[in-house]
Amino acid sequence: MVNDLNYALVTGASSGIGWHISELLAEKGYPVIAVSNRPLQLDDLKKNLEQKYGIQVVTINSDLSKENSAQEIFDYCENHNLTIEVLVNDAGTLIFGEAVNVDLERTKSIINLHVTSPALLCRLFAGEMIKRGIGYILNVSSVSSVMPYPTISLYGPTKAFLRYYTRALRTELKQYGILVTCLIPGATLTELYDPGRFNTRLNRKLGIVQKPWNVANTGVRALFRNRPESIPGFINKIIVFLLPLIPSFVVVFIYKRARPHLFKKPGR
Repeated sequence: MVNDLNYALVTGASSGIGWHISELLAEKGYPVIAVSNRPLQLDDLKKNLEQKYGIQVVTINSDLSKENSAQEIFDYCENHNLTIEVLVNDAGTLIFGEAVNVDLERTKSIINLHVTSPALLCRLFAGEMIKRGIGYILNVSSVSSVMPYPTISLYGPTKAFLRYYTRALRTELKQYGILVTCLIPGATLTELYDPGRFNTRLNRKLGIVQKPWNVANTGVRALFRNRPESIPGFINKIIVFLLPLIPSFVVVFIYKRARPHLFKKPGR
């Protein structure tokens, strides 16, 4: 059982991978600070964890796509004397579409959610972890971090930032005894994926789509075993290795076939 004054803070805790990471940390004895912009689901999580594990759950209703949200969360913890030993940056969103056609506010929101907020939360809480000489940080990236492809031109590159930021942060914080791990899941059966667009049952059988609990368990194990990265699933490990090797002309060819109207010359 860990010290009940040392909390685990999980963003995106109201569903999917974040929900299950919260459960796994509660099982280890950590009181949980659950952060999301979905207060009803946070209440459900709080009741579930407190009844099942007997730990305290503090919920923070915060939209991490807003620029100042990281500072507000840090200030809340400071003002309420909540010591963070484990930080999990899981909050994310998926946007399909050409970058120039995505609404400007949505563009800002995904950059804040995947880049600004997790980087600032790491900066703020890692400083306190260094003072205590102990801490754990788990950042959730994606196999899309190796896919700078059309229609996920916002999602993939912002997840790539998280991956390489985590790698650099791990090296910087190692000397202080802070463990930093990057979780790199592939397609996971969460609300990000529309069952109408993806044959989730078939993809699960093929090992392409994984259950969020399996992904969460793999990530938490990797964190406490001090692994630099964790890629759940054999297929995803292959994807991360092979996708960067695909020549750009192949990507262009596929994109043209999928959207031929975009490549017609004027007057034809």
